[in-house]
Amino acid sequence: MLPLLAVFDLDGTLIDTAPDLVDSLNYTIAARDLEPVTYADLTHLVGHGARAMIERAFNLRQSPLDDADLQPMLDRFIEHYRGGMPGKSAPYPGLVLALDRLREAGILLAVCTNKMESLARPLVESLGLADRFAAITGGDTFPVRKPDAEHLFGTIRLAGGAPGRTVMIGDSLNDIKVAANAGIPSIAVPFGYSEVAVETLEPTVVIQNFDELTPELMTRLVG
Repeated sequence: MLPLLAVFDLDGTLIDTAPDLVDSLNYTIAARDLEPVTYADLTHLVGHGARAMIERAFNLRQSPLDDADLQPMLDRFIEHYRGGMPGKSAPYPGLVLALDRLREAGILLAVCTNKMESLARPLVESLGLADRFAAITGGDTFPVRKPDAEHLFGTIRLAGGAPGRTVMIGDSLNDIKVAANAGIPSIAVPFGYSEVAVETLEPTVVIQNFDELTPELMTRLVG
């Protein structure tokens, strides 16, 4: 029998990245002399990618942003964000112990994020976590991204798992929807970047912290 596989979202699930994302966003929009934004302004867009954050920031400041300007803004964001890794970003409490607990039980681990793989992978590496994951995929790894089930299926294939032996762990609508679209159980965490209470997204299970993420829970969910 193939091993169990735990697939994690990144921003707001594994890592609290919001401070660095907002810092890089404010650096980016400063090129147009826009007033800085706060995490509270963008809570529902952290985890949806830099492009969405930039567009939202310009909308908040009622400043026009045409297509020709967007790519230079995105390039400026990526350069600043990548250059500052890991910055203030840090794993959520109990995460590392949970990852090691699952691995010791023979459970495979993977990351499936809409963040660009070229940003996700070095972030995970800079925090010393990369060797724990059998696969790390981003929003540009495949032709599709969450909540399209093929993003999750592709991650499962790269990790050496099987859909029927997989659980998705995330903090937002895209994570719960991709699991539902793929027909696999989901675990939601409430401390991430969802704009609504995660219970309303109808995950299979909600855990309050990573102390609750155990091999026994994984086994029960795929059982």
